[in-house]
Amino acid sequence: MAFYQSLKSARVYPKGREVPGQSGWIADHLLALRASLRAQITDRRRPNSLIVGSWNIRHFDGGRKRLPESYHYIAEIIDHFDICAIQEVKDLEAMERLMKLLGPNWDFFVNDSSGGGRGNHERMAFVYNRNRVRFRNLIGELVLPKGILPGDEQIGRTPFFAAFQAGWFRFTLCSAHIIFEEQEGRPLREDEIRVIASILKERAEEADEVHIFLGDMNIESREDDAFKALTDHGFIVPDVGPTSLTGTKHYDQIAFAGPQDVTHLLGHGVIRWQDVVYREDQRDSYEAIARSIRDAPDTGKPYSNWTRTYSSWRTHEMSDHLPVWIEIEVDYSDDYLRSIAGAVAE
Repeated sequence: MAFYQSLKSARVYPKGREVPGQSGWIADHLLALRASLRAQITDRRRPNSLIVGSWNIRHFDGGRKRLPESYHYIAEIIDHFDICAIQEVKDLEAMERLMKLLGPNWDFFVNDSSGGGRGNHERMAFVYNRNRVRFRNLIGELVLPKGILPGDEQIGRTPFFAAFQAGWFRFTLCSAHIIFEEQEGRPLREDEIRVIASILKERAEEADEVHIFLGDMNIESREDDAFKALTDHGFIVPDVGPTSLTGTKHYDQIAFAGPQDVTHLLGHGVIRWQDVVYREDQRDSYEAIARSIRDAPDTGKPYSNWTRTYSSWRTHEMSDHLPVWIEIEVDYSDDYLRSIAGAVAE
């Protein structure tokens, strides 16, 4: 369960509930967010299941520094997953701050920076609840065989994988942030997705173990070539819906390949945080606090049109992507016992 004790610190959070940043304001919005997450996930989940999440958290936290309240909302969402892949990690201190809010039962791994250029100095992280998920001591980055991509390139942002177990369910996660801007003569989005999917499908078959490919794949629709690069390699891709705030792009996906007899999909969805926190109707409430902290990110210029800017501004507090999740069954005790009973009967 996420920690809330710091909300009592008057030094960080003034008392009151009328304006953003006040302890009561944050508590009210956490209550609303918890109610939304309960209705979508907690109240519907099976007792023996695993919730796998993925979220590209915009410039976490290498752009304009987030308000303290934003960390509470981010932690609350992740706390409703059992394990979550995070893309676009820019600052390790941001991860440490997040972990303090998630509590001591949570742990995380983070990979190395992919460097500049196509790598955009990004890292990726796996955050998991140790009460529900066990790390299986396998972790690494996906390095491609020579010549598999055009120009003998590697993936722009090196995919990050790790092996875990929840109940009976053994699985490997591979998180990726596929390039967005494409350049002639260099690997395209579908090229990157295709080679990752091909390698993971082969590994899943060799290990007879489910491999879950998830992250920000910058897929615009489920009809384009980038999406087909997943399905052409036999990946099952639940339709979680659009993950851009505009509700038009299917950027983020969770796909899995491997033995289907142990991959019982129970549910899936996307978290529309903007319906609960940093809502459109709260634009005026945040104008003063936004102007008092800093000018527009990346420009150094004051906000000239807050009505137009707010929708972008809030993505630097939360993200320009929506979190996605799937629920998978992890207890196969009944099936196992039936197999024994059937063998005896024969």
